[in-house]
Amino acid sequence: MTAVLLPARDGTFRRHRLSPPRTWERGPFGSRVAFAAAHVVADPFAPNAPGAPAVLDWDATLAHRVRLWEHGFGVAEAMDTAQRGMGLDWPTALELVRRSASIATGPLAAGVGTDHGTADPLTAYREQLAAVVDAGAQPVLLCSRELAAAARGPEDYQEVYGALLEEVDRPVVLHWLGTAFDPALEGYWGSSDTSTATGHLLDLVRAHPDKVDGVKVSLLDAAHEVALRRALPAGVRCYTGDDFAYPELIAGDAHGHSDALLGIFDAIAPAAATALRALDAGDRARYDEVLEPTVALSRHVFGAPTYHYKTGVVFLAWLAGFQDAFTMVGGLQSARDVVHLGEALRLADLAGLLPDPELAARRWGRLLGVLT
Repeated sequence: MTAVLLPARDGTFRRHRLSPPRTWERGPFGSRVAFAAAHVVADPFAPNAPGAPAVLDWDATLAHRVRLWEHGFGVAEAMDTAQRGMGLDWPTALELVRRSASIATGPLAAGVGTDHGTADPLTAYREQLAAVVDAGAQPVLLCSRELAAAARGPEDYQEVYGALLEEVDRPVVLHWLGTAFDPALEGYWGSSDTSTATGHLLDLVRAHPDKVDGVKVSLLDAAHEVALRRALPAGVRCYTGDDFAYPELIAGDAHGHSDALLGIFDAIAPAAATALRALDAGDRARYDEVLEPTVALSRHVFGAPTYHYKTGVVFLAWLAGFQDAFTMVGGLQSARDVVHLGEALRLADLAGLLPDPELAARRWGRLLGVLT
């Protein structure tokens, strides 16, 4: 049995025996729409320093997307999981969208933002929206730091988003990312009060229900999400972005359910796909059994500061053998400490997400030797 040493905060180590590899099912699921927001693989030999242009390992980056499609997920491209706003610049994001679209074997959505230097947020949104539509991806209108900084009140959000929804020729996903994920988005939709901001968002959706496929909400507030999805117009989806309470939100209740657009699905795709197929079959017990151990992993990976969850996602992909190096755009592999990473390894093992325990142990041993 393969074992690893895990460090503690007091400088001691404990021995953890890794479980045998688990075999997961593959194939489509249909009772929920589910997108995995995919990470990018940095070229380990490129100068991916803070502030430098992103340089990707394109083969590994695209192979990971193929893997997600094979598990039945749609891919949400160029989102915050791909370090959008934390190192992934717009030229590289656009190339990523185009390359993913050229090989897509399943649904592809892509982030549309304002992060490319155009002064006016509406013009910036329009430019990126046109590029994403031209690539053939479903647009996700990302929350805009630039709009949050420039807006004086809810009317500015209504003006910008209203113009975009009037002009777009297909339904889009509206994106609401909370301040745990990006502190620069304080007061989004025109208020720092969540209830008031929700009212402004609903006003927008109700004015353009045929142009909104769904709302992707990442506020880490399950009760708020349930209330929001019940208030949405008929036919408008609620895509959960709650990486803490996703099992219950996706399972739903007598009044409905959330679909999903989640960063944690990047890391737990085999288990999540198996659970969703169980949900298709009406087997709630199996669904809960498979997802329950992934929640502890997700809560750890997305622990404060939440915006550094990308480090855990990339670390787990490296342990699993999906990429050759634990490096990130902007040097963000250093954003989590060795104790945090060791606990992520342990929890991934308990969830059955290490396909090659011996490889994971070897890689962990090398990293541990460098960091301690």
